[in-house]
Amino acid sequence: MRFKRRYRSRNVRDRRFATPARRGLSGFPIGATGGGIGGIIVLLLFLFLSGALGGGDTEAPEAPPPGEDPEAELVSFVSFVFDDAQSTWTDIFEESERNYRPAEMVLFRDATDTACGFASSDVGPFYCPADERVYLDLGFFEELRDRFGAEGDFAQAYVIAHEVAHHVQLLLGINERAQRLSQENPSRSNELSIQQELQADCFAGVWGRSTRERGLLEAGDVQEGLEAAAAVGDDRIQREATGRVNQETWTHGSSQQRRTWFERGFRSGDSDDCDTFGWG
Repeated sequence: MRFKRRYRSRNVRDRRFATPARRGLSGFPIGATGGGIGGIIVLLLFLFLSGALGGGDTEAPEAPPPGEDPEAELVSFVSFVFDDAQSTWTDIFEESERNYRPAEMVLFRDATDTACGFASSDVGPFYCPADERVYLDLGFFEELRDRFGAEGDFAQAYVIAHEVAHHVQLLLGINERAQRLSQENPSRSNELSIQQELQADCFAGVWGRSTRERGLLEAGDVQEGLEAAAAVGDDRIQREATGRVNQETWTHGSSQQRRTWFERGFRSGDSDDCDTFGWG
């Protein structure tokens, strides 16, 4: 994927170089075992279908001295994708006479405090609706490649676009509606979580389509995004972890479902085609 080198987003907060005390390493972790956007079974159910816990927000020193950051290019890529995705959604909102309120991204190492509670890198990337921030430990991209077999920069871009999509859902009132339905009928919690995750995949595809139209994609990028979406399906993660698949515990959807909805958004480029809930 083509991007601006040495780009730095004003919406990215860098906590990677904070001391443990400044990271807020106290309290209990939120979420469940497993990593990545596909492995946080309990966490995402909690974050997106429940209320926020509340919690401290400790800002840390920003980037290290120039030339001393081995992840500098990756930070630049993440910053570019994050801003590009939000710029795309700003345009989409304006077309329907809505105002888009930008989210922020927090880069951290190992663990950090959020308005949704304390989180370790084990939970993978996630969006906290209470502070409207995406949280990302860059080490997840190694896990995405080595554990999930999803390689390439557009696989990484898919992860970021998926989390931005959760912010879009918050602004559109989808989070609130799904939460209310879940509270009214707790037996539907997993179903609603899956629908929300698949919609976020579709929204990520809508952004992906815009990058193709603007000439940002390179050969193989689309396939990287499709493989990343499939790699974090509940069935694949469960099979890898336990050797068995239990559909009743899914909260994200199968590999095929995630791939299908990302592809649907990419082919259409229209967020109206991402109604996984059937709300019309």
